[in-house]
Parts: sequence; structure tokens; C-alpha cells
Amino acid sequence: MSSEKVLGFEFEKAVRFLTEFVPISGENNKKPELFHSIRVGLYLYEKGYAKEIVLAGILHDIIEDSKVDVKMLEDEFGIEITRLVLACTKNKKIKDKKENIEDLIKRTVNNGQEALIVKAADTLDSFKWYTARKNNEQILYCLRNAEAILELKPGEFRDCIFDELKKWKDEYQYLLSK
Repeated sequence: MSSEKVLGFEFEKAVRFLTEFVPISGENNKKPELFHSIRVGLYLYEKGYAKEIVLAGILHDIIEDSKVDVKMLEDEFGIEITRLVLACTKNKKIKDKKENIEDLIKRTVNNGQEALIVKAADTLDSFKWYTARKNNEQILYCLRNAEAILELKPGEFRDCIFDELKKWKDEYQYLLSK
């Protein structure tokens, strides 16, 4: 069986897992979480990233947005995907937004380029969602994430996703001076 076909089945498995455990987004949500997670995974899939990166992209918010715990995720998708998802999971104990972003990006960097790619794809999708809705508050949040990713990214982490993220950051940088 081809690796693309296998990934297709695993992609579907991850989406089914999401739909089972992620609550329906309501009007109080900033964005539709299920749709966001699928778009992140689809972006990574279409760009040809490795299976673990694609599946972690789909599942990157599952711990934050549902009652799924680490053991459930590991039992269903294995240690590697769980490691990448945990690297991209916010620490809810840190209340300061800037400190939370820095902690999150440092953890992704410490978990390798694959984890930082997932976080970059998450940030790119959020940029696209919030700019289409002209939500400057959330665009600023995306900018802070992008700045932290690009600032803390080690020089040896080279991937075109970081170039794309820099373009988005540069395009909306002017909002930081408002």
C-alpha cells in the first residue's frame, strides 16, 4: 500500500478522533476549532510533510480543546505524535500571554524542527482566518507567535514554512505600532 494511501487513512482516523472529542464551537469561540485543526493538517499534507507532522497538525489542539488526555492520545496515535502535540499545547497555568507564547515556542524548539513546523502551520492558519475577518486583536496574537517562532528558531531549522510565516509577519508588522 502506498505511503500516501496509508497517510490518507490515518488522516481520516485523526479527523474522526477530533470529531468525537472536540466540542462544537459556539459563538464565544474565536474560531471554529474543528475546522481550524483540519485546515492545519490539510496544509501540512498538501505541502508533503511527514506523516507524524501532518497528524500532529490535525491534533495540535486536542489536549487544549477537549477532554482527551495524554494516555488516550498516545494509545491512539503513538509516542511521537503525542510528543509533537504536547510541544504545541499551551501551559494553562501561565496566565501572562507573552510568557505563555515564549514558553510554548521554547518547548516546540526543544522538541525539534517538526514541532516548530506544526506550530508555524497553526500560526499561519490563524493569520489567514483572522485577517479574512479583520480581527486585529487576534492578528496581533498571531504576530507575537510569529515573532517568537522566528526569533527562537535555531539557524539549523530550515524549512520553507518559516519563510512563509515571515512574509505574513512582515505584512502585518505595522499593527504593532498602533
